[in-house]
Amino acid sequence: MISSLRAVSQDIPYYIFDDFSSKETRRWLEENSAQYGYKVIGLEKHTKKSSPNYRTTLILAQKLAIENGAHLAIVESDVFARHETILELNKLAEELNDAGLVGAVTIDTAGEINFPYTFATAIDKPTIFASAKSVSFCCTVLSLRMLEKFDFNELPQNMDWFDVFISRKSRQLGFCNYVVKSLPVVHKPHSSRPWKNLKYKNPILYYVKKIIKQRDRI
Repeated sequence: MISSLRAVSQDIPYYIFDDFSSKETRRWLEENSAQYGYKVIGLEKHTKKSSPNYRTTLILAQKLAIENGAHLAIVESDVFARHETILELNKLAEELNDAGLVGAVTIDTAGEINFPYTFATAIDKPTIFASAKSVSFCCTVLSLRMLEKFDFNELPQNMDWFDVFISRKSRQLGFCNYVVKSLPVVHKPHSSRPWKNLKYKNPILYYVKKIIKQRDRI
């Protein structure tokens, strides 16, 4: 995924947020940072909370984007996107004056639209459409205009994931959130959330833990 994103050029600042990964993964990231042109931000320097640390990541990323006067592109670790895709999403965020979020639709390896964008399969959906549903952070650009209007430090601390929350906040602020069907990215569901595999192995235990531990709250 990293090589695919960096294949064309390295003109866009690229940060990898290391959320308490294994020593082997961290070593690989640091050893290859110069080759691929990214900077590793270790979340252990910013929080003691165990993974996931989406809130901390978003706060740090927003700060970097605003300091650079740039839109913020988020590509999750279980998504395979091309450099050109990020450039096109960024271009749309610039051209669509009312854009809050601009997200690439996700597909499986067979090319079929999959979760969380199954609603985009409707026949009447155009190539690019404003969505009343939430825009996932799988591969999404958050416009600088929206970032400047909502401080991520205000994000609730009792949530793990913020796709729905920020999508709603964006609309409340008067922005439109767009889904782009012409820029599909391959999404491997839940590989960045290993605990969710339990949903398929033991669904009863999965939902018990989800309720008791309030996992994956959005």
